[in-house]
Amino acid sequence: MKDTSGMTQGFLEDASFNQSPPFGDIDLFSADKPLADAAARYGLDLKALSTCGKDYGSAATLDLGRVANENPPKLRIMDGKGNRIDLVEFHPAYHALMAKSTGWGIHSSAHDDSEPAGPMASRAVRLYLATQAESGHLCPITMTHACIGALKSEPELLKKWQAKILSRQYDPRPLPWWEKTGVTLGMGMTERQGGTDVRANITQAAPHGDHVELSGHKWFMSAPMCDAFLVLAQAQNGDKGGGLTCYLMPRYRPDGSQNAIRFQRLKDKLGNKSNASSEVEFHGAWAERVGAEGAGVRTIIEMVNLTRLDCAIASAGQMRIALSQALNHIRHRSVFQRRLADQPSMRAVVIMLGDFECQPLLEFVQGQGGLLLGRVRLASCR
Repeated sequence: MKDTSGMTQGFLEDASFNQSPPFGDIDLFSADKPLADAAARYGLDLKALSTCGKDYGSAATLDLGRVANENPPKLRIMDGKGNRIDLVEFHPAYHALMAKSTGWGIHSSAHDDSEPAGPMASRAVRLYLATQAESGHLCPITMTHACIGALKSEPELLKKWQAKILSRQYDPRPLPWWEKTGVTLGMGMTERQGGTDVRANITQAAPHGDHVELSGHKWFMSAPMCDAFLVLAQAQNGDKGGGLTCYLMPRYRPDGSQNAIRFQRLKDKLGNKSNASSEVEFHGAWAERVGAEGAGVRTIIEMVNLTRLDCAIASAGQMRIALSQALNHIRHRSVFQRRLADQPSMRAVVIMLGDFECQPLLEFVQGQGGLLLGRVRLASCR
């Protein structure tokens, strides 16, 4: 312990000893022994995952996460001349994180045949690592990954969009999707009157030749600067009505003009500050049907299932980074002449955290017909 006998002022800077060092410049993958062991058992590329772990565990990347959350997105409904632009501005730190995760293929690698050995498993590990640096930007990354599940119900539509979806070039420019080097896709289901009861939706889809025009709203539509959204609306079919149906709604119409998507406000959230979540209205917005008319829930649930799995993986990643930072602190700070890590009560708390954090969702196995989730116990947390 530092000799304090010569200190007389007692100011804050004089008390800079007995502090834990900043957490950073760590290989998040290799430092997580159960995760690395599981990856080895299933033949994943350990070298590549270690490189990924170092990237997301670097002090620079962790700081991008801090800055992105301290500078939340801003909605600009109109420009200085009063023209409607419906633009959400993000801090450069957010764009840097988006470019990083796009480059690592977290949005695409499960679908592009780039990893013959365990593509879903490898991608899940990278997501688990990325969320430890910053989780908000992974909302559009996850939805872009998951949209393939729903778009498979319209093979020709998927074929048209697939190259842009799978591109590893992040392109945030507000342009028609076909002019961009890569795209992101979002999702809009819930409405004010129904919430999760999406069958109560009142947004209408009116047929217009080879497309429909949507009129209505969504109470919660995250990542509003995505290039297109899978949304649910009631199909109009004469006097009968076609039932709740899934549609792909791009930000720009085929003629290059801005689609009639009108943002009302951004949600004021307790967390997830780096990512925007919007309330939005559709004023005759151009859209194409995805899946059978009346089969909206059955179609979009293929996307929902993948996003919810990512929510579980990301939650486990956030639990892991919380434990890692706690361990970093207690190993370096002393109280009552002993390190916190050596105090019985603190050891008991951290062991409990380790048990809670490490049991679910650390071993990702690609099984027959889907992704199976194994469970491991992280004895090394102790």
